[in-house]
Amino acid sequence: MAHTIRCKLITPEDRVLDAEVLRANVPLHDGQTGIMHRTGALVAKLGYGQLRLEFPQGESKQWFIDGGFVQNVENELTILASGAIPVEQLDAAEAKAELAEAIARKPANPSEMPRITEARARARAKVALARK
Repeated sequence: MAHTIRCKLITPEDRVLDAEVLRANVPLHDGQTGIMHRTGALVAKLGYGQLRLEFPQGESKQWFIDGGFVQNVENELTILASGAIPVEQLDAAEAKAELAEAIARKPANPSEMPRITEARARARAKVALARK
């Protein structure tokens, strides 16, 4: 029998998933990380990008994650995401338009630049996933 971990994906709107998974690839603010049975404890800030979960039955599911936090303790992975959109629901044209808008934005003052940079990173991640 394969060793699994309990994975919960929660957004402000919904409890998206509560299931046993073989492994999870999670987008952190500073890169991807993989989590599986007996992975060490982790608390981290989520970034923008692909969450990929692999299930014991051989299937996998993917979501675009829009920031938040993740915790892994004793084979229980809890993902508190600001947003989670199934990858198959991403529209490539919409993602490209969002990126073009973010790139076109010019800051009125230097304090606006971090939000603009964040919007660009989010849009780039959506474009990359919408192409797959």
